[in-house]
Amino acid sequence: MLNTLKINSACVNSKAKLHPRNKHNKDYNFDRLCKAVPELARFVAKPHGKQTLDFANPLAVKLLNQALLKDNYGIVHWDIPDGFLCPPIPGRVDYIHYLADLLQASFQNEVDHNRVRVLDIGTGASCIYPLLGNKSYGWRFVATDIEIQLVKTAKHIINANQGLSKAIEIRHQKQPEHIFQGMIRAHEKYHLTLCNPPFHDSPEQAAQGSNRKWQNLGKAKQKSVAPTLNFAGRSNELWCKGGELAFIRKMVRESRHYKQQVAWFSSLASKKDNVSSIKLALKKADATQIKIVKMSQGQKISRFIAWSFLTPEEQISWDLDNESK
Repeated sequence: MLNTLKINSACVNSKAKLHPRNKHNKDYNFDRLCKAVPELARFVAKPHGKQTLDFANPLAVKLLNQALLKDNYGIVHWDIPDGFLCPPIPGRVDYIHYLADLLQASFQNEVDHNRVRVLDIGTGASCIYPLLGNKSYGWRFVATDIEIQLVKTAKHIINANQGLSKAIEIRHQKQPEHIFQGMIRAHEKYHLTLCNPPFHDSPEQAAQGSNRKWQNLGKAKQKSVAPTLNFAGRSNELWCKGGELAFIRKMVRESRHYKQQVAWFSSLASKKDNVSSIKLALKKADATQIKIVKMSQGQKISRFIAWSFLTPEEQISWDLDNESK
């Protein structure tokens, strides 16, 4: 029987905060963050007596990430080239915390997090999910991407931070038409897969999205300022043919071939209108369990969809004892 469940975060109204275990529920302590990364200080201002950051400036956002990662997660060396997607850390780690809740519920709160193995699809240059997942819970990761430059940058971050190379492996997906094929090897098993899929379906749509964010940041009327998105992003990070919905449908189709090797597949689903179509695709693929997990980030409500081909009873006895070494 198909088990469809919708998990809500603690509060889903516009004032809702991040996950209760999220370290970023309170306002940023810029004094502390500037001690971690002194260069950040020149982008911090007090326009109304309260410290804030110029979030429209890509360098300011990258320096903020460096400070957050260093101060909260012990990631001393983190940097990405200009133009690459710079992820908002509070929202990214929320996904990790809610996945941890999903594991706890599935395995009846008997999860040895040090044995949890996770596959990150499209890790990007930042390698942000493996970093946050490992530092928050001790999870081990395989992280994949189709672009070799992103793979090289992610590897550099991992190798630059002591101890991470034993916990996080970066793999180059040389077949961009595939998602799991070639990445999930024979006899490998994963507790989780996660993904932040390309949102837009064309470069034009991505540019329009960037302009909207630019307007929201109050820069639309500043003609002297070029419309550069503060969180940046390159082609395959931002768009693919058919957009988010096509990508997740493809993921669903491929996931059927690895139904016994993964306890939970998952993906962010940014567009609420896509959820019903994704659930329909999952039912056609004979998914046994489907969960929609809502996450609140200030006034923004996001979500991820998780699915499994294992029954709850099968998941309880599911383990990694047969994984290849």
